[in-house]
Amino acid sequence: MLKILLKKLNEALVSVLPVSVIVFLLNLTPIVNFTRTEMTVFLISSVFLILGIGLFNLGADIAMTPMGEHIGAGLAKSKKIALLLSVCFLMGLLITVAEPDLSVLAGQVGKMINPTLLIVTVGVGVGIFLLLSVLKIVFRKPLSSLLIFFYMLLFAITSLVIINGNSAFLPLAFDSGGVTTGPITVPFIMALGVGIAATLGGKNVGENSFGLIAMCSIGPILAVMTLGIFANNQMPPAPTYPTVAENLGINIIKTFLSVAEEVAIAIGLVVLFFIVLQIFVLKLPKKKLMTIAVGIFYTVLGLVIFLTAVTVGFMPIGYKMGLELAAEHNPKFLVIIFGFIIGMVVVLAEPAVHVLNRQVEEITNGAVSKKSMMLALSIGVGVSIGLSMIRIVFDFSILYYVIPGYFIALGLSFFVPGLYSAIAFDSGGVASGPLTSTFILPFAVGVCMALQGGDKVMEDAFGIVAMVAMTPLITIQALGFKAILSKRVREKIAMKRILSSDDEQIINFM
Repeated sequence: MLKILLKKLNEALVSVLPVSVIVFLLNLTPIVNFTRTEMTVFLISSVFLILGIGLFNLGADIAMTPMGEHIGAGLAKSKKIALLLSVCFLMGLLITVAEPDLSVLAGQVGKMINPTLLIVTVGVGVGIFLLLSVLKIVFRKPLSSLLIFFYMLLFAITSLVIINGNSAFLPLAFDSGGVTTGPITVPFIMALGVGIAATLGGKNVGENSFGLIAMCSIGPILAVMTLGIFANNQMPPAPTYPTVAENLGINIIKTFLSVAEEVAIAIGLVVLFFIVLQIFVLKLPKKKLMTIAVGIFYTVLGLVIFLTAVTVGFMPIGYKMGLELAAEHNPKFLVIIFGFIIGMVVVLAEPAVHVLNRQVEEITNGAVSKKSMMLALSIGVGVSIGLSMIRIVFDFSILYYVIPGYFIALGLSFFVPGLYSAIAFDSGGVASGPLTSTFILPFAVGVCMALQGGDKVMEDAFGIVAMVAMTPLITIQALGFKAILSKRVREKIAMKRILSSDDEQIINFM
């Protein structure tokens, strides 16, 4: 166990180091000016971030992923479809309600919409679409057809929101789909899909193992859009962020306890469901249960450390960095370049990304390696943050990005194998994890405050999580398209060699 933990900590170090180095080097320039206290807290938070990611990844490997697979396989083998669908709906609802990423977003938009109402609405959306995802596996329906239908429905509801004058709801709605698939939800739902697909997935088990995250990302967007149709059209004030000094001492303890409570509730709901199903359906041996219990402990501890570190050290630093980079004396293209660079490296520190990459490599038998997945995700997220900075600088609607972006992503799904499309749409939700909502979003708010003022924050700064969730859909499917072209070129070259061979080389065994 110690060897595995050291390996996970080494992976976490490689993930977090680029972000920390970039912030540290930026502080040495005249562009930004962090105090000694701010940099000290940030660097200490980086160390705890590494510890948190390492523990979380270890816990996900030995607890969350096996739990999801056992529940999915056990319920599927029971042949009780009604029970399977009921459990999936409740699981989707309750896990989402307690998802820390969603709580972070709801806390930042509390002046626009009641946080509890937002969280429950998103939870219902995820529950319904997790149920629909399971039906997709049971009836073996293609993911691309369902995605096209629901995205067309989404754009239709978008037009109603615009007609009602509530355009500020659009970025929030798209962000809700991104933050829903957080560090607790992703390992469990992905493993649940693998378990169900292994029993009911038919011939295309690999393809049917993915797509649950993609579907569960649409539900919250539709749910929050529906709220936007009936909401008033008053523009809310911009969110405020504490400084690092305000997070020291007793406030750090308060943050730790608050995060611990949220994580305990989230994991507790999963464990409670697992215990009930273990008694009545699964009946796993005690040895497996003990291993899962140890993994749950590591998961809880790692996630608490991770979320405390990003809340205390990364959120205020991200906000101040945005303010100072976008100051009047700095050229505006600077925030675009920095947004691209920080986007490329920040995805490395997202815990759920590593879970996804490992599962993709296993399901595809190495055809899609962890390295190629990470490169595609890094480029995609870097582009998304850069484009988001352009949107803030020039002040235009997020629809100019998401409508053509999703049309391109859906169009590519017709030219690549279904497995690549399923992986791509899952990757979009996974890439937009806790570091996006606690570091990149405050950074975007800071940039918007400096360039456009507080009145434009909800329209221009928010939506960045949605952009992070969208661009990997294109980059990873492009990776699949490249793989197909490469395979066809190799086949043509091989066939050409065979046809051009001399007759003397053909041996007749008759």
